Amino acid sequence: MGIDLGTANTLVYVSGKGIVLQEPSVVAIDKDTMEPLAVGEEAKKMLGRCPGNVVALRPLRDGVIADFDTAELMLKAFIRRVNEGRALVSPRIVIGIPSGVTGVERRAVMDAALQAGARDVRLIDEPVAAAIGAGLPVAEPTGNMIIDIGGGTTEVAVLSLQGTVISESVRVAGDELNDSIVQYMKKVHNLVVGERTAEEIKIQIASAYPTNADEDQIMEVRGLHLLSGLPRTVTIKGPEIRESMSEPLAVIVDAVKRTLERTPPELAADIIDRGIMLAGGGALLKGLDTLISHETGIVVHVAADPLSCVVLGTGRVLENIKQLDRVFSGRSRNL
Repeated sequence: MGIDLGTANTLVYVSGKGIVLQEPSVVAIDKDTMEPLAVGEEAKKMLGRCPGNVVALRPLRDGVIADFDTAELMLKAFIRRVNEGRALVSPRIVIGIPSGVTGVERRAVMDAALQAGARDVRLIDEPVAAAIGAGLPVAEPTGNMIIDIGGGTTEVAVLSLQGTVISESVRVAGDELNDSIVQYMKKVHNLVVGERTAEEIKIQIASAYPTNADEDQIMEVRGLHLLSGLPRTVTIKGPEIRESMSEPLAVIVDAVKRTLERTPPELAADIIDRGIMLAGGGALLKGLDTLISHETGIVVHVAADPLSCVVLGTGRVLENIKQLDRVFSGRSRNL
C-alpha cells in the first residue's frame, strides 16, 4: 500500500488496484467522547461550521504530523475504508514525506503508520516519489528536476541514479497562498473569509502570471464585513488576487533558483535540455509554469496528473521494490 500523506489531501494506492482513495486530510472529532465523527470529505465540509462540542482538525501542518493521535485515527480510518471495512492484515506501507523533515518528524510518521496496523513502513521523499509518478527516468544517470508544490510544503529537487543530488524544502505552498488571499480580503475589502472560500477564489480566478484571459475574470465573494459586522458580498478581479499572492510565489521561485545555482554543471546541462517538471496540487495554479519558466529561462512541464504524482510514485516503488530499493529515506526496524 502506498500513501501520500499530504497536508491538504491523503491518497492511497493499493498494488494491483491503483489509486483507491483520495480524500482531504481532515478529521472531525466529538470533544466529549474524543471519537472520530467523520474523516475525509465529510469532515472537510464541517471545517468552520462545527457546533461547540465538535472540532474539525487537519492533523498535518507544513507536511508533517502536528497532531499525532488525530493523524493515527485518520490513517486507521483510511486503511479500513480501503479494505472495505475490515482491518487490514498488517500491510507493507510506503509513505511519501517532505524531504526537509527532521528525524523526529520521520519517526512520528512511521509510528503513526505502525500504530494504524502496518507490518513494515518505508519512507520515500516526496520529490523522488513525484518524479517516479510523473514518469521521469530517475534510475538513469541524467539530471531530472522536479518541483512538488503541495498544501504545506514546496519541494525542489535534482535527482539522478535513484538518489537526490540537491534538494530544498520550503514551508510555503498552497496553504500560504490561501492565507495571503484571506489577509488581502481583510485588508483591502474589510471582508473576513474562511479557508474554504480562499481556496475557491484561488481555484477559480487566481493566476501566477498575467495573461489576457485573467484581466476580465471576476468573482463574487461572500463573507463578514469587518466594519458593520454583517454578511456582505464583494466583487473581486483576477489581477488583484495575483498581486495578493506575489510574496509566497516569490519564495517558491527563489527556492527553485537557489537549487539551480547549487546544481553540478553536468546535471544543469541535462535540466536545460529536458526542462523542469511541476507536480503537486500547486501545479494546477494557472500560469505557475509560465512564471517559473520566465524567471529561470528553462522550459517547465506540468505533470499529466499533478495531484496523484506522489502516490503513483509510491505505488510504482512498491511494485518494483527490488530495483528501486535505494530510493527509500527511512524504514521501520521490525522487518
